[in-house]
Amino acid sequence: MDEKDEKILSLLINNGRISYTDIAKKLNMSRVAVRARVNQLVQEEVIEGFSCVVNSEKVGKKVSAFFEVDCEPSHLVEVAEQLAENSSVASCYQMTGPSTLHMHVLVKDFTELESFINNDLYSLSGITRVESHILLKRFKSRSGLNL
Repeated sequence: MDEKDEKILSLLINNGRISYTDIAKKLNMSRVAVRARVNQLVQEEVIEGFSCVVNSEKVGKKVSAFFEVDCEPSHLVEVAEQLAENSSVASCYQMTGPSTLHMHVLVKDFTELESFINNDLYSLSGITRVESHILLKRFKSRSGLNL
């Protein structure tokens, strides 16, 4: 990866819909060269995919909660895989510490959050502790790496 690749990535991070032609104009390159570089970045898995970022509140998911879920070490992967399949779970990561998962959940209201906690989370075997935090206000949210 060189400086041109970094500039291409930066432009794509800021606007995933920017055309190869527009990138080429900004970087004084040909559209074909930009396309080849983007394809190479995809092939090398530097770019994992292209997506659409949706405002969860605008589609009815008004409650955003973050969870720290401690698990028995022998159940960590099983719990993580089950939670990752749940449609309310936006993200789930294994963290350092005592077999901890960090999870972001999006639901429509507090009734749905309560149902998630009681029926989907507490029903899993191997969980030893759950700590939750409700998002009050978002100041910055970013998808992907900022170059």
